[in-house]
Amino acid sequence: MVLSLGLLSGLSFAQATLKGTVTTNGMPLPHANIVVKKAKKAVVTDSQGKYQIANLDPGVYEVGVSYTGFRSQQKKEVLVDRTQTVLDFELTEDNTLDEIVITGTLKPVSRLESTVPVEVYKPTFFKKNPTANIFEALQNVNGVRPQLNCNVCNTGDIHINGLEGPYTLVLIDGMPIVSGLSTVYGLSGIPNSLLERIEIVKGPASSLYGSEAVGGLINIITKNPNNAPVFSADAFVTGWGESNADLGFKGNIGKTASVLTGVNYFNYSNPIDNNNDNFTDLTLQDRISVFQKWNFNRQSNKLLSVAGRYFYEDRWGGALQWNKKHRGGSQVYGESIYTKRWELLGAYALPVSEKMQFSFSYTSHDQNSVYGNVPYLAQQRIGFGQLSWDKKIKQHDLLFGTALRYQYYDDNTTATLNEEVNWIPSWFVQDEIAFDDHHKILLGARYDYNNNHGSIFTPRFAYKWKINSNNILRFNTGTGFRIVNLFTEEHAALTGSRDVIVLEDLKPERSINANLNYLKKIYTKNGHFIGIETTAWYTRFSNSIIPDYDTNPNQIIYKNLDGHAVTKGVSTNLDFVCNNGLKMILGATYMAVSKTENNTTTQQMLTEKFSATWAISYRINSLFLDIDYTGNLYGPMRLPLLGDLDPRKEYSPTWSIQNIQFTFNKLKNIEIYGGIKNLLNWTPNKGNPFIIARANDPFDQNVQYDASGNVQATPENPYALSFDPSYVYGPNQGIRSFFGIRYSLR
Repeated sequence: MVLSLGLLSGLSFAQATLKGTVTTNGMPLPHANIVVKKAKKAVVTDSQGKYQIANLDPGVYEVGVSYTGFRSQQKKEVLVDRTQTVLDFELTEDNTLDEIVITGTLKPVSRLESTVPVEVYKPTFFKKNPTANIFEALQNVNGVRPQLNCNVCNTGDIHINGLEGPYTLVLIDGMPIVSGLSTVYGLSGIPNSLLERIEIVKGPASSLYGSEAVGGLINIITKNPNNAPVFSADAFVTGWGESNADLGFKGNIGKTASVLTGVNYFNYSNPIDNNNDNFTDLTLQDRISVFQKWNFNRQSNKLLSVAGRYFYEDRWGGALQWNKKHRGGSQVYGESIYTKRWELLGAYALPVSEKMQFSFSYTSHDQNSVYGNVPYLAQQRIGFGQLSWDKKIKQHDLLFGTALRYQYYDDNTTATLNEEVNWIPSWFVQDEIAFDDHHKILLGARYDYNNNHGSIFTPRFAYKWKINSNNILRFNTGTGFRIVNLFTEEHAALTGSRDVIVLEDLKPERSINANLNYLKKIYTKNGHFIGIETTAWYTRFSNSIIPDYDTNPNQIIYKNLDGHAVTKGVSTNLDFVCNNGLKMILGATYMAVSKTENNTTTQQMLTEKFSATWAISYRINSLFLDIDYTGNLYGPMRLPLLGDLDPRKEYSPTWSIQNIQFTFNKLKNIEIYGGIKNLLNWTPNKGNPFIIARANDPFDQNVQYDASGNVQATPENPYALSFDPSYVYGPNQGIRSFFGIRYSLR
């Protein structure tokens, strides 16, 4: 905000002082920027939101106050005279609507000006329900659902608008870091202390990002070392015995560079079996992740940034009697996974007059795992380099680019007889044309060449109509493609006793998408803010690869769908900020995700028809207390049964996980928080006789088969089941308390 005051003339008095307090919802706002333009003076508010500017000549000045993510309220003119003058500011959170985003178009642009709808979530949002990793943190984002894929090892992926994890591309600072094996395991351990924001694009983005960006993408953007605290710490424990610590450090290497280091450590080593099946309800984990980011100071002020991360995790789940000596054996069932992973990424602005940038990333993922007595040893290497040229010509905002992707994969399964090596060169172009302040279109296309699948072309089109500053309409359409790495993506193919059948050489999946987005902002006279965003979408897939659990309950059949698959729906987000300290972020999604084959349409597995999320916060200023009530609600999903006699429910019930948190923030630089997770104590075993099929016989020693290989019903096995942990749609972890503390030093 800027308080415009013209400089008075003719005043010649002794020097004066301007001071005051910057608050938001009545609470102090530290580190806000105060600028007195004519005097060329600037200060930053202290931990109590106070500021003071001395040695001013008496007069009337133009004063500005700013803070990222906030908009200011208008102030009356104030004369700075020979005494101390008080000028206070009350800032209102702008709820990320005017954030600068890069994910939609590969260019930094105001979210309101972007032709592609981009959702932005900052650390403040995720602090409302503290979690140990980004995978769990996304549970309160509308239309995004963390999906557990195994009751034993608790690995999972991220669903966007009903599409499974392999359809979602995860980026770190715009680089494709998380894919394949790391989609399953890599979302854990990204230090929250380094998180600047998360940008989410729903719908195909292959024309910019290539394979895997079919259902959408998640861009995890880390902090700039120049803007990060000198030191930060966030640690919590839960009533189940989980402990998580997140540390951040910032330092300067002379005038050469600034460096930011983040460390995350998580441990859970307390086996709990509340559903009495002799299996761990929650996988035991010991995990450490170290991330470091360097920003180098160049004379040209152009960008040079390099970052790296090392990740190690030891996790196991299974029978309570399991220990390391049973690993890989047939005596006691356990699923044990050792994961080592390192990543390197960077960006370099070329020393030329044009805006040209080279970006790169390289990941190495080694996995040593056993599922009962079945070993799965895998290595994956992914290298990525991209050169882009950002050029503006009159009303055309052009982007040209070329990329090269290297993929190496090898495992010990029969599906990978030899090492798989792919080189995928790409070229892309994008033109954003602004006809005037109200109308803008975006044209884009990408060409990829894969040595196994040949040429792949993916165009896109977008249109934005800025009706006025508070009403925006967007239309987007585009295509996507996905090249399948079966065993790195489909965890069900590795665990349980179902036979894996791959009927053919799998062709790349293709998709075409259209979505319509409407955004409206409402500012009321009494200071309230309401933001409404609604999106309707339709995506049609060809060559879909959907695990078939139905044809034979004892098999998982993989093939290209002889037909098509569709996901369609409507989603609405409502943001409400009241000047009395109440904030609400509400979301609801209704969708239909189906597949059609042989003129028969069925609902796809593990896709809900409706869902809702909420984050309701209230601040009690007199007590320096914030209260956060968060939760989600999911409709019924079709689940994978093992046959007609399976007594488990074919559809999940409507279920909800709700949490409450209390945060005390009176102490300088310190926040103390605690609360209850899963207030309703909901777990998926309620209403089911069991969750894991034949947990008492995980090696199927007492299972009998007929001549065709089908399980027979016997007195000992009346439901004709084999061991299977894939009947999973939600966490087994019930109600629990948590307590934590945050510290930040700037």
